[in-house]
Amino acid sequence: MKTHQDQMSSEEQKQSTKNDFTKISVGIVGGTGYTGVELVRLLVRHPAVGIKVLTSRTEAGTRVDAMFPSLRGLTDIQFSANAADELAECDVVFFATPHGVAMNQARELLAQDVKIIDLAADFRLQDTAEFEKWYGMPHVCPDLLLESVYGLPEVNREAIKSAKIIGNPGCYPTTVQLGLLPLLQQSSPLIDPNSIIIDAKSGVSGAGRKAEIGILFSEASDNLKAYAVKGHRHHPEIVQGLNGMHGGQLVAAAFDKLTFVPHLVPMIRGMLSTIYVRLTDAGCAADLQMLFEQQYQNEPFVDVMPFGSLPETRSVRGSNHLRIALHRPNNGDLLVILVVQDNLVKGAAGQAVQNMNLMFGFPETMGLEVVPLMP
Repeated sequence: MKTHQDQMSSEEQKQSTKNDFTKISVGIVGGTGYTGVELVRLLVRHPAVGIKVLTSRTEAGTRVDAMFPSLRGLTDIQFSANAADELAECDVVFFATPHGVAMNQARELLAQDVKIIDLAADFRLQDTAEFEKWYGMPHVCPDLLLESVYGLPEVNREAIKSAKIIGNPGCYPTTVQLGLLPLLQQSSPLIDPNSIIIDAKSGVSGAGRKAEIGILFSEASDNLKAYAVKGHRHHPEIVQGLNGMHGGQLVAAAFDKLTFVPHLVPMIRGMLSTIYVRLTDAGCAADLQMLFEQQYQNEPFVDVMPFGSLPETRSVRGSNHLRIALHRPNNGDLLVILVVQDNLVKGAAGQAVQNMNLMFGFPETMGLEVVPLMP
């Protein structure tokens, strides 16, 4: 005889499981930018979340669905201006704001037992001198910086679960670190750390939702250009991440010599990073495809494609998935790693929600089971 659970449909079981979770209260600071509205898009359908407050200095009193009609019928929340009291009543606050905002509000929120997930750079770099060099401002709470956890789940999952402050990774660094992670976890060096070249390309939404000549339609459309070739602020974040994940056989300082060149491509969202590395003798002898597949076999959002595949940005559009493919031209010592993601989802808001799920003990994929949009 079937039990009641056996008689329930799979959808009913799924819904029953979702309803077992007590909802948490969420605040979003900076809800008018692309990452802010992406957070709203994901969280309004999250079964364990209620959005309590959504802030904007310029749009206070405006309904979010009036600015973003895609949210009509999903929420009636309005933007708030001065919402310090409401934010203090939240379980977690996301900062989808310019650099420097989160660190100025962090201490007060933490005093109220509010957890923080910052999508800007305030809690990414542990070296305050590096932060000040690249972001042009002093870090006002270095003591809290020491308590923060870098929010790359595939590397720091256990630390994220108990964290009070998360520095959500940058979009480019996410692709580079996950593209190189399996090669750096080995006891013997598989690559020459001095050989790393990263050719990365991003859609225009990565520049944010602001009026700027370089991202106007007539400037960005039908055009492809490199930028920040002399140095990009994601460079020290990439170096910090690679230094932290290698297996101990590589000289940490060698990663400082990597070459990173970002490009702006004429599309709205999407990111493709092509990573070139020289293999050592041990790397040439290793089964690299198996190495990557084993590294990510239990990772819900990292897809290692068959060797020689050509991942496309549209295959991850709107989703939290990241896809990786390996190539060895002429079976030589050059390894080419192709990595694609949606820069607004796995590269920003989706990864932030993934971190939130870990922090509150929810299933890691909850609210993120979004099928990529095709075509």
